[in-house]
Amino acid sequence: MLAVSALTLAYGLIGWIDDWQIIRRKSNKGISPRMKLALQIGFGGLFCLWAFWNQPASAMVLKFPLGLGLSLGWLLLPVGWFALVAESNATNLTDGLDGLATGTVAIALLGLGALAAPTSPELMVFCACLSGSCLGFLVHNRNPARVFMGDTGSLALGGALAAVAILTGNLVALLVLSGLFLVETLSVIAQVSYYKATKGPDGIGKRLFKMSPFHNHLELSGWSETRIVAVFYIVGELLAFLTLAIF
Repeated sequence: MLAVSALTLAYGLIGWIDDWQIIRRKSNKGISPRMKLALQIGFGGLFCLWAFWNQPASAMVLKFPLGLGLSLGWLLLPVGWFALVAESNATNLTDGLDGLATGTVAIALLGLGALAAPTSPELMVFCACLSGSCLGFLVHNRNPARVFMGDTGSLALGGALAAVAILTGNLVALLVLSGLFLVETLSVIAQVSYYKATKGPDGIGKRLFKMSPFHNHLELSGWSETRIVAVFYIVGELLAFLTLAIF
């Protein structure tokens, strides 16, 4: 639990540095994307190395539905590394509307905590506490938001989800739990790729969505902000129930 807490605070520190630069410079530019990614990779690598050297081999198993499992061994390093960076950035991309990331992460944390309970009760408590803190923050972050999460919160929460999943072998389950975050990320990748692939002589390409991430596409399609958030909450809850059912 201390290791997961340290990783969460470390990723929160990366976000805080970025947010502080934005406030200090009074612009939308924080630290460079390369620097942010390098820090995420650095802290993530330290966490994965710690897990590799300190966790028993029996704990480094990737759990699948129907009680199946795959021993990771040294593969924990690249797989866990990727999961930490991907999950934190996916959560960051979802933080675009009032209460959107806060509520969906609270649901995902509670589902992950339930999965962790049989083997890691201390990490279940960690997930429950963090989920509860999200709900407390939601009082101030719901529409119209008086307090914004920023990278400080979104990177930390994404890192926490991935760190717990790594230590409990629930990375595959996290992929289902975080289905919304995955869709948000894929929408950005698809938008950028399609735009580059369809560039004409004038240097302008076509757009697959009106705007990415996907919640911005829905907003420009006429959906109200509160409707988008409500639908995402419902989908998040369904994904949590589905994950608990199959895992």
